Amino acid sequence: MRWDINCDLGEGEPLERTQTLMRCVTSVNVACGGHAGDVQSMERCALLAVRHGVHLGAHPGLADGFGRIPTAVSVEDLETLLVQQVGALQVVARLCRARLHHVKLHGALYHAVEREAPLRKVFLRAMARWFPGLKVYALAGGRVAAEAKRDGVVVWQEGFLDRGYRDDGTLVPRGEVGALLTDALARRERLDRLSEGDGLLSLGGRPLEVRPRTLCVHGDSEDAIGLARRARRVLVRD
Repeated sequence: MRWDINCDLGEGEPLERTQTLMRCVTSVNVACGGHAGDVQSMERCALLAVRHGVHLGAHPGLADGFGRIPTAVSVEDLETLLVQQVGALQVVARLCRARLHHVKLHGALYHAVEREAPLRKVFLRAMARWFPGLKVYALAGGRVAAEAKRDGVVVWQEGFLDRGYRDDGTLVPRGEVGALLTDALARRERLDRLSEGDGLLSLGGRPLEVRPRTLCVHGDSEDAIGLARRARRVLVRD
């Protein structure tokens, strides 16, 4: 299997880091004015994605606390947020002769849509209505992935190379012990297991019944560049 490696970019990182990570991955999720990002950073990322042949995706999020603080959002506000943020990157991409490939929700919004049925319903229907043809990157084994087909939305199920998993297949919440996979040996073992077709393990060592199509390296995680390089070498083999 040829894996897709995705990374969140345009989140205020130095330009050199953006450029380096763009060369290491096959998809990018670009912040588009919610938790981070502006027209200038969106344009830079779109041009780099074209240059390196990388899938360009929108990474809409909430504004509070870099989008990682759980914040109540109404179904009406969610649809407006999507049209504003994804639409903004779509305009920028068009001017850069780039094409949007996917949408991946950021942080707290990603988890809220997984958790809350009304938000999930609006998210998938908004994708089908406003952005037909765009894929959704969503938690492997999650509810978004399970329900997307109903609305004609194609999902690439997502696993994480730098996050800890609980036994139920959900991510360990940030701030809790084990949320971030920082140990180099543990990261290497995860890559090796994926390369051999053995899948993901929870922190407790339980095999998870999930089948990701795309794997995330967070651009702001420790040694993101090294992890992305190793992942591309081991899993993509281009």
